[in-house]
Amino acid sequence: MNNSNSNNLAARWRLILGRYSDRALDQVQLDAEQLRLERTLDYLYNREYEQRGHVAGESRHGSLDDSQLTAINWLNQARKLFPQSTFERIQTQAVERYQLDALLKDPQSLKSLEPTPQLAKALLTMRGRMNAQTRDAVREIIQTVVEQIVARLKPNFINTIHGRRNRFRRSLIANSQNFDWRRTIRENLKHYNADLNKLIIQQPFFNARVQRHLPWTVVLCVDQSGSMMNSVMYSAICASILASLPAVKVHLVLFDTNIVDLSHMAHDPVEVLLTVQLGGGTDIAKAVNYCERFITQPHRTIFTLISDFEEGGSVAHLLNAISRLQSQHVKLLGLAALDEQANPVYDIQMAQKLNERGMSVAALTPEHFAEWMAEVMQ
Repeated sequence: MNNSNSNNLAARWRLILGRYSDRALDQVQLDAEQLRLERTLDYLYNREYEQRGHVAGESRHGSLDDSQLTAINWLNQARKLFPQSTFERIQTQAVERYQLDALLKDPQSLKSLEPTPQLAKALLTMRGRMNAQTRDAVREIIQTVVEQIVARLKPNFINTIHGRRNRFRRSLIANSQNFDWRRTIRENLKHYNADLNKLIIQQPFFNARVQRHLPWTVVLCVDQSGSMMNSVMYSAICASILASLPAVKVHLVLFDTNIVDLSHMAHDPVEVLLTVQLGGGTDIAKAVNYCERFITQPHRTIFTLISDFEEGGSVAHLLNAISRLQSQHVKLLGLAALDEQANPVYDIQMAQKLNERGMSVAALTPEHFAEWMAEVMQ
């Protein structure tokens, strides 16, 4: 390895390990760009050493106190220096892991944050530490994130649940799932370009959807114990989409060892998320018993339990409650919790017991949940 490559490798390790690696790396020299990276990383990750009782020494680029690098300046600098995915991860760690107070207490700093689902979840878990001014800024971030997710998920819910494609009726709504390729080719043959040997599509055509009008009741029973923030966020958003569909009545119930009926808020996912209080134990049986009151037409009711299925209450009571619903021919779905990487995290043995009592259990992303629900409604 030549000196240039060796120096670059040492510099990268220096940026990863921080100033405490100086001696081991023979005081490696950083160029101007690398010094900016070091300064930005040190501002956040020196807090790791401070949490462990280490006193930060002098940096080669001087002090990093608030007079030299404020939270908002640090944030703007990090946005410029790092790729988008890396910046979003650093931003989330600043709020979630290191609880950077300067960001949490200043509305302007909050407004400069990049709205992502990870950031929204981090802010929701610590909103109790915020003052009235920053709560408004947090609401705006959550509103933006929710709108982005709704825009992504809603077309899939509408297309899969609201009706199947009707190739005999045209639609003005351009949606790839409704694309009528046969008619598009037929109607655009006159635009064939022989020189280019290509068919020029001047007017694409789309199918409409067959409308379903038979009413359904959907009960979403959502575990809000400490590890469930990811599932709670998407559950609230799915509930709002379902509530917007004709002939679908939605009940939204959140639980730990207590029960919070948010059915009246099902249309407003932002308000639901700002109401959630994560933590506590888990009493699934109690929540299932509560939800039985919503079942007036069992054959047209879908009961969906969204949980990691780690029952802290009576397992026997839970299994009896599920068996009771199954005997009434309620459609029973169990949606397992997913972690940040969309990997299932749940009690497999309990899920198997619920399945044996008639509940279909799966670990699905929200997109696939829409398809699953549509199949049940057939």
